[in-house]
Amino acid sequence: MSSRRTASLITLGCARNEVDSEELAARLEAAGWRLDDDHPDVVVVNTCGFIDSAKKDSIDTLLAAADSGAKVVAAGCMAERYGKELADALPEAAAVISFDDYTDIGGRLDDVVAGRSLTPHTPRDRRTLLPITPVARTQRAAHVPGHGELPAGLAPASGPRTLRKRLSGGPVASLKLASGCDRRCSFCAIPAFRGAYVSRLPEELLAEAEWLAARGVKELVLVSENSTSYGKDLGDLRALEKLLPALAAVDGVERVRVSYLQPAELRPGLLEVIAGTEGVAPYFDLSFQHASGPVLRRMRRFGDPARFLDLLESVRALAPEAGVRSNFIAGFPGETEAEFAELVGFLDQARLDVIGVFGYSDEEGTEAAGLGGKLDQDVIGERVAALSELAEELTAQRAEERIGTEIEVLVEEDLGDGGYEGRAAHQGPEVDGSVTVQGIGLVPGQIVRAMVVDAEGVDLIARIKAGP
Repeated sequence: MSSRRTASLITLGCARNEVDSEELAARLEAAGWRLDDDHPDVVVVNTCGFIDSAKKDSIDTLLAAADSGAKVVAAGCMAERYGKELADALPEAAAVISFDDYTDIGGRLDDVVAGRSLTPHTPRDRRTLLPITPVARTQRAAHVPGHGELPAGLAPASGPRTLRKRLSGGPVASLKLASGCDRRCSFCAIPAFRGAYVSRLPEELLAEAEWLAARGVKELVLVSENSTSYGKDLGDLRALEKLLPALAAVDGVERVRVSYLQPAELRPGLLEVIAGTEGVAPYFDLSFQHASGPVLRRMRRFGDPARFLDLLESVRALAPEAGVRSNFIAGFPGETEAEFAELVGFLDQARLDVIGVFGYSDEEGTEAAGLGGKLDQDVIGERVAALSELAEELTAQRAEERIGTEIEVLVEEDLGDGGYEGRAAHQGPEVDGSVTVQGIGLVPGQIVRAMVVDAEGVDLIARIKAGP
C-alpha cells in the first residue's frame, strides 16, 4: 500500500461510535493507510441513525465531505441500517459499507480509490444472525484477523483481536463493554441493526484499560447499549460488580464511570459497588425514558414514579452527592395529559442533575411506529418545550444545591489566566456540564479537591481547597 493513500475519519453520534472509529483507524493503519484530515483520498463518515435529527446531520456531513473533492464512504449505524437504500438515495457517496466490512476496511478503501464498485448490503435483523451460545458469542466478537507486528501506537489485540488507535488526546477515554442489545423497547430500532448483546471478556477490558492508562488516560467511561446487561451472556450476572473494582485498580486510572444503566436491572449489589468503590464515580446514568406506568408498559419497559423514586432514594442513601442523569421521551403514542403530568410530577421530585428531553418520532421497523393514538406534532412540540423549560430550571436548582460542597475535579483543559475546566465525579463527559476551577499550576489529568462557590445552569465554579 502506498503511503500516499490517506483517509480521514469523521465521527457522529455517541461514545460507542467514537470507539468504533478508533478501531477503524487502527485497522486502517495496520493495513498501511495513513490518517490525514487535511488532504485525504477518502473520507469515512461514521454515521448515526438514532433519531431524525441525527440522520439529517449524517446526510449533511456526507454531502459536505463530498464537496471536498475526496471520495466519501458512509459507515456506522445509518449506513448499516439502510444499506442499499442509502446508497441509492446518496450517489455522492462512493460506497456505503456494513459493520461486516470493518474487518477489511483497508481493502474496502483500496477498492474505493481504485474505482471498483462496492455492492451495498441489504439490511437484515442482526438479532437473528446466530443463537446466543458460547461458540456464537466468540464468533460474533472475533471481528478482526491477526495483523502480526502492529504499527507503533496501536492497542494490543482485544475483544478479541480488536485494534484501537486514539484519535484525540486528553485524560478521558471510552471503553466499550459490549456490543448490541437484547431489550425490545417498542420505540428503539438499535437492536435490529446492532445485533444481540455480546459482552467483551473481563481480561480483554482490563488489558485495554492498561493500554489506555499507559497513554495518559485517567478516567475510563464504560459504554455499551445497556451496561447493566454486562456478563449475562458470559453466565455471570455479577460480572460488572467484579469488573469495576479491577478497572479502578489499574495503575494510572483515577476514575471509572459507568454509563447506560437500565433502572429495572440495577441490582442492589451493583448499586453498592458503583456508590461505594474507591475510584468508581458515584454516577448513575439511568435510562428512565418516562415515569408513567402505562406509558412505560407501551414502551415495553418497567417502572412507575414510586419505584423510580425509591431507586433514587437508595442511591442517595449510599452516596448522597451522587450524580444522576436521564433522558425522557415526550409525546409517546397514547400519552394522555394525565400521563404527561405524572412525568412532570416525577421530575419535580427526582432532583436529577441532567435531564435530556426528546420528542417522540416514528422509527421504521419498531413496534411503536404501528401503535395507535399518535399525537399531533404541535402537541408533541408543546410538551417538549414545557418539559425542556422545566428541566432547565430543575437542573439549575440541583447545581445550586452543590454550592458549599467539596468535589474532586478532573482537570481537562487550561483556560488561561488561572482558570481550568474539568469535571466532578457527578458529571459525565460532554453532556453533563463542567466545573471551572481557579488555581495555579494545574495540569490536564490532575484530580484536585475544590469547593463549589457558584453555579451557572448545570455548570459549577469552584476554588481549590487548601489543606488535607
